[in-house]
Amino acid sequence: MGNENRPWRVGKDNFYNDKLWLKTRAKFLAKNKICKFCGDKATVVDHIKPHRGNYALFINENNWQPLCKLCHDSAKQKAERRGLDQIGVGLDGFPIDPNHLWNQK
Repeated sequence: MGNENRPWRVGKDNFYNDKLWLKTRAKFLAKNKICKFCGDKATVVDHIKPHRGNYALFINENNWQPLCKLCHDSAKQKAERRGLDQIGVGLDGFPIDPNHLWNQK
């Protein structure tokens, strides 16, 4: 996907160059060092709910989770494209996301 549909990624208003973001992102990763999905070293602050240009949601630490780059760029992106909110399975072996096909009634 190109940045033409994601204005928060380009120009002077690029959220990812924002000083507050850079500072709080670094602090978050210093405290949250482990990828939530695989247990490797976290290098990416992932937005649990995609912010889609909403700055308040973008900067809200309650909407962040630590991921490694591989999980962020693969498992998380795949889940978002499928419309899933949560990744993983419960103790019963079924997907924990209520939107997963297996959990539809």
